Amino acid sequence: MQVVVVVVAASSRHREMCSCYNCSLFSFLVSRLQMSSVTRLRPRLQAILFMLQFEEQVSNLKPDIVSVKAACEEVRSSDKFAKLMELILLVGNFMNAGSRNAGAFGFSISFLCKLRDTKSADQKMTLMNFLGEICEEQYPDILGFTEELNHVEKASRVSAETLQKNLEQMGKQISTLEKDITDFPEPQDEHDKFVEKMTSFVKVAREQFDKLSTMHENMEKEFEDLGQYFIFNPKKISIEEFFGDLCNFKNMFLQSVAENKKRKEMEEKIQRAKLAREKAEKDRLAKQQKNQLIDMSEVGDETGVMDSLMEALQSGAAFRRKRGPRQAANRKGCAMTSILAKELTKDDAIGLPASKKKIIEKDKMAVATPKEQDELMEEMLTRSS
Repeated sequence: MQVVVVVVAASSRHREMCSCYNCSLFSFLVSRLQMSSVTRLRPRLQAILFMLQFEEQVSNLKPDIVSVKAACEEVRSSDKFAKLMELILLVGNFMNAGSRNAGAFGFSISFLCKLRDTKSADQKMTLMNFLGEICEEQYPDILGFTEELNHVEKASRVSAETLQKNLEQMGKQISTLEKDITDFPEPQDEHDKFVEKMTSFVKVAREQFDKLSTMHENMEKEFEDLGQYFIFNPKKISIEEFFGDLCNFKNMFLQSVAENKKRKEMEEKIQRAKLAREKAEKDRLAKQQKNQLIDMSEVGDETGVMDSLMEALQSGAAFRRKRGPRQAANRKGCAMTSILAKELTKDDAIGLPASKKKIIEKDKMAVATPKEQDELMEEMLTRSS
């Protein structure tokens, strides 16, 4: 009543501005007055809110339960993943040979993510890269284990504690609603269908909750069996932690395989570049040698230059001086001059001194032509005979 009085006492200037507000306020007061007359209003509103949110709660809980249950079945039934675990155990025992950890029968799943921390001496490869390379070269069927663990990633995002709390809260809400319906008084209005509607709803909600509870129990049983299979305590290692390690290992393994492929492509590229440089150098040397042979053939048209040179060096012919045609002619002329000088000396030995006769003969031979030298030679031979 005070609010109405304040609105009425307002100045005429604000009446038009507050007209819409007055209508809304009046409607609210009327509706509140009507609601106050409804019996057990709070339980009714809580039940209606739960009914509206029930399908959403089921759609949030059911996929998480299904994902964890499916992931447990996949990990346990995957033969390729089991072979990979055997290979990792073998490599670990080989690396730990001679130490107190040698000859191990198993290892913790959390160890899988640490394979990437172990590196080679040159820091270029990790143990994860090495495992990927072995699988590619010798065990290619193991590489398909990632396709058999499809629900591991979804299961890694499930919190078992949150899932348990949400199920317990849903069960409490259903139990509370069932109790309220039982204690609800008879409706005073024929249009009041609350009890009828809620009775049918709570029946369906109870059935779905029982199914979810059964699925959750089966999920927990599957995870406990998985703990016995891999020798770990399910109470100490949660669902989120276990499947989180498997999900990280799966992603790391795929990344290592991709790194190996990229490294091999880079090595092949470097090898191709090296072969191309060697081929280019070989072609250049061949072309240069071919040009040298062409130049030598144009100068002297000779073949086997190196072979001839080696033979000449071995036989000593390269160190002998060859006489040219002019030197041979001079030698012949000198021989003829000696013969003529001898003949003339014999004939004129009485009249002239020997030294003077030699000078005369030398002058004659120097002045004579080749034809005259031949005639003189014949004359000297005739006289000698």
